Amino acid sequence: MFKKILIANRGEIACRIMRTAKKMSIATVAVYSDADRNSPFVAMADEAIHIGPSPASESYLIAEKIIAACKETGAEAVHPGYGFLSERTSFAEALAAENIAFIGPPVGAIAAMGDKIESKKLAMEAGVNVVPGFVGEIEDTEHAVRIANEITYPVMMKASAGGGGKGMRLAYSEQDVREGFEATKREGLNSFGDDRVFIEKFIENPRHIEIQILGDKQGNILYLNERECSIQRRHQKVVEEAPSPFVTPKMRKAMGEQCVALARAVDYHSAGTVELIVSGADPSGESFYFLEMNTRLQVEHPVTECITGVDLVEQMIRVAYGETLTMRQEDVPIIGWAIENRVYAEDPYRGFLPSTGRLKRYNPPKTGDGVRVDDGVIEGGEVSIYYDPMIAKLITHGETREEATEKQIIALDEFEIAGLSHNIDFLSALMQHPRFQSGDITTGFIAEEYPEGFMGAPSSEAHMRHLAALFAGAEFTQQVRNQKISGQLGQLPHPSSEWMVKIGDQRFDVELITGGAIVDGHNVMGTWDWEVGCRFAHTSGEAGDLTVQIARSGVKWQFITRGAKHEALCLPTHIAALEEHMIEKIPPDTSKFLMCPMPGLVTALHVGVGDKVEAGQPLATVEAMKMENILRAEKSAVVKTISASEGESLAVDAVIMEME
Repeated sequence: MFKKILIANRGEIACRIMRTAKKMSIATVAVYSDADRNSPFVAMADEAIHIGPSPASESYLIAEKIIAACKETGAEAVHPGYGFLSERTSFAEALAAENIAFIGPPVGAIAAMGDKIESKKLAMEAGVNVVPGFVGEIEDTEHAVRIANEITYPVMMKASAGGGGKGMRLAYSEQDVREGFEATKREGLNSFGDDRVFIEKFIENPRHIEIQILGDKQGNILYLNERECSIQRRHQKVVEEAPSPFVTPKMRKAMGEQCVALARAVDYHSAGTVELIVSGADPSGESFYFLEMNTRLQVEHPVTECITGVDLVEQMIRVAYGETLTMRQEDVPIIGWAIENRVYAEDPYRGFLPSTGRLKRYNPPKTGDGVRVDDGVIEGGEVSIYYDPMIAKLITHGETREEATEKQIIALDEFEIAGLSHNIDFLSALMQHPRFQSGDITTGFIAEEYPEGFMGAPSSEAHMRHLAALFAGAEFTQQVRNQKISGQLGQLPHPSSEWMVKIGDQRFDVELITGGAIVDGHNVMGTWDWEVGCRFAHTSGEAGDLTVQIARSGVKWQFITRGAKHEALCLPTHIAALEEHMIEKIPPDTSKFLMCPMPGLVTALHVGVGDKVEAGQPLATVEAMKMENILRAEKSAVVKTISASEGESLAVDAVIMEME
């Protein structure tokens, strides 16, 4: 077995690989950029080598620096993780030239499957169902428009070398193609060094199912069941689960056998994933089509590990060393159900805009008993603009889908992140959504269920009354403590037991009584273990058992629980009548300004000073977290001034232009 391996990656996947390597008594080498100097994966490795500046193009994507680090440390093999160099044939070839093992598939398989156009041709030859589309290179925008019109809308434009949701545009009309084709080319070039694009028919009501493949160098290839990855936003997976609530044993066998045939056609070994699109409108489940094959480990691999008991990283290492798989297809089990949620640095309350900054607090839920957290950050660390915004992966495993879902909801309530925006509320709302819980999901789920954006998980009347009682109880407890601190001076009166609690625009009359409260005439009885200074509390009552994150914001309280933030003002009833006379601070009018919605790089300005613009017209393009975001005019106006320039890095809310 290898004595030392180098991990050519960063963050949570680097930590994940190191955990398995240490279990196998294999020494590990980390490589890191300037931005990652103090990251956990660097400290976790046995050795660490600095390889350059923060941008990946100057560090993690330079194969020569990785190979130099191998030579300096004596690493015998490289695990590329996912992203970066994991699917670069030139990197695998360069390693082979230096007699360094690549912990991944053969070069021929990477080349064949890495090119989305060529992979479709191979899939058809192998007898795999393929989505209707244009299999070839597209010359320019006009050519793209002609192809899309022939296929008929909607169509999907994809970067040939793309992956991870980048370099993809959905087009419902010719205008969408004209606007999106060049952007797709640029994203493909910037992220993968390849600007070729192909177009295929978009399958409506689609479900995204993928099959985990595992093969050795002796020709044995298995499929380790499927994963459902239909909950997506902007073609980026958000929730993954295994098995799929849609796939039947007959479908699983048919899909698995086709995927194995494809892997065998390219002499595949190591772990890999074949992605399929399935028509949710076909109850027979027979309408499934090949999308692409990812010749690497997937972000969502933990759910497969949970239901099969197979450590995929360990198997990749053993296969790379030349060992034979010890299990057969009939030995692959399905043990319970597993769900993975991706915790991102983004603001779901502001259109999921990327967020960057320092993690002032980072306390993931307690692991064990079916709860797993894969992360690569620590409290005090920074989420930078240079890399993917994923903070952590939360994985739960239970005997049933219902149990795995409930564990997710509880664990998300216990997940504390402060200092930057995150999507934990949104993930909790997804887990509680009746449509998700029924398993009736497609890749359009988020767009269909949140067409106006995310405003927090809905709360029942009983839940809101329970929260009103808790808010009043927190204020009462705080004031009792304040009174005790004042001591014998008697400066503060004993707090009232009658309160007006204003949660958002809702008002509740609350009377605190022994064992609970009377809220708007309803008895709300339960338990509450909060003490002043604690950031978490647990409560039980009519609305169920809850974990609540608690913070004080000026004169108000903020509670976070069950996928929603609730801010409340608590006033004694005899003072509450005066609240309506308080003057509200009116926010400044910013409607005349185009402001940068997230930290990012201005890649294009589409208008000039004096130009007349119409509602919906592109004004500027800002790149953040490797994704291009087109900023459009909200109404007809004339451009008065432009404050930013192309190539300039802007902070959130920086003014790009002023309209009149």
